[in-house]
Amino acid sequence: MALTTGWGRRGAGVLAVAAATAATWWLWLGWDTGYQVDPVTGAMSGPYQGWQVIGCVLCLGAIAAVGGWLLSPWLVAPTMTVTFTAVWSADAARDETGLWAVGAVLVFIGMGVGATVLSTGAWLTARHWRR
Repeated sequence: MALTTGWGRRGAGVLAVAAATAATWWLWLGWDTGYQVDPVTGAMSGPYQGWQVIGCVLCLGAIAAVGGWLLSPWLVAPTMTVTFTAVWSADAARDETGLWAVGAVLVFIGMGVGATVLSTGAWLTARHWRR
């Protein structure tokens, strides 16, 4: 069948990485659109809480590591970077200040570096263990 060939397996893997990355954004961050106001200082923060961002980063790290173990970092890192930046930007573009574009660049850079480092580390480890 198609999934037993190298390209079929890689294509399915890329789709799985993209789906898991988009689902991670939605499960941790996508549902939260509320901002918090400190009653003492009146400072506004949000929409995400620290625990949401930490959970999201840990899940993305796991996806990058598993993806790197099973696939190639050349497939995993760009897929995760583009997918997460796209879903984050689609939601953040509703920001009225226009600063979401700066955030999108930072998300893109952070995702690119993080996914590359983790998937490459997992890929190198897998190569070592398969020898």
